[in-house]
Amino acid sequence: MKPATLVSALEDVLGQLGVRVRRERGTFRGGLCLVAGEPAVVINRVHPPEAQATVLADAIRERGGVDDLYLRPALRAALEDAWTRIDADLEDVPSGGDDE
Repeated sequence: MKPATLVSALEDVLGQLGVRVRRERGTFRGGLCLVAGEPAVVINRVHPPEAQATVLADAIRERGGVDDLYLRPALRAALEDAWTRIDADLEDVPSGGDDE
């Protein structure tokens, strides 16, 4: 699935989950938050579609409820791939433990 197509499909999934997607410009990564008490995902419009898709996939997992939705098999596979990459990236981050 092309990154731009994936971004659009993930935005649709978030809409089904009752989450608004906002595109803003700035020096931030983006993610799920509350705007005026309502759930929203803010994505950085200057980031490439691959980065936007990662933020959207992470927000979908954080929001939950995707198991109750019908998703095309290709979209569900793309989501699971994104979650696997996110988890792998988190494992590569140092834990901040003792360096002694």
